[in-house]
Amino acid sequence: MLESLNLIAFLTTARPAESKDFYQEKLGLLFMGEDSGFLIFDSNGTVLRIQKAKSVAPSGQTALGWEVSDLVRQVDDLTQAGVKMMRRNGIQQDGLGIWTAPDGTMIAWFQDPDGNILTLSEHANRV
Repeated sequence: MLESLNLIAFLTTARPAESKDFYQEKLGLLFMGEDSGFLIFDSNGTVLRIQKAKSVAPSGQTALGWEVSDLVRQVDDLTQAGVKMMRRNGIQQDGLGIWTAPDGTMIAWFQDPDGNILTLSEHANRV
């Protein structure tokens, strides 16, 4: 039913100026505009609307993720841009903060200015 329609992703921010800088300058997303309620970005054809709010209560779970072909390079690029990779309790991560799943998929986590958890993943086996 919805498979042929474009997906729009949503997040919330209580720090719109910091979020704009983070998503545009550090992550490299295309800033499309802003209105009284949202910051609007393009991520490779997917619209990301970040709603402005008085407060944000991150869930502690991944909110957004990007699939990459070279996770080590992407982590290095983000680290050089000032993004700090997260360390997750109970998960064995390498020196870059990358966890390798039993199937070979590699994942790294980081947070935006509001504490929303974001991921990069390089999938070993694409179905």
